[in-house]
Amino acid sequence: MTKSVKRETGPRCRYCRRVLPKQTGPGRKKEFCGQACRQWDWVGRQRAQELQLSENELVVARAELDALYDDLYVLTCAIADTEKELSAKSTATSLRESLEWLLEAARPLQERTLKPFGQ
Repeated sequence: MTKSVKRETGPRCRYCRRVLPKQTGPGRKKEFCGQACRQWDWVGRQRAQELQLSENELVVARAELDALYDDLYVLTCAIADTEKELSAKSTATSLRESLEWLLEAARPLQERTLKPFGQ
């Protein structure tokens, strides 16, 4: 049995990428989820202009990138272990342990938030 993950669709905040609430009525379409995101987007665009970065380039702190790669590696190992357990004749207990390990490995990525420049 497979369970599909329902991903939220629709327009996203230009800064934090959260899905924006559906907008009804007239007016300009929202680009940001709040004033803080609008401000940080402006700061980021000003800083990118100073550094002569294009719209498609991004500056990431090495520590943040290393932490992301570490979390992805742990998740990759958890997926491989869980797939092995699923393909073998496993007990309910071992399958439960594998799924708990998979969830434990995925949580840091789920909880990760992008830190605005300068914070």
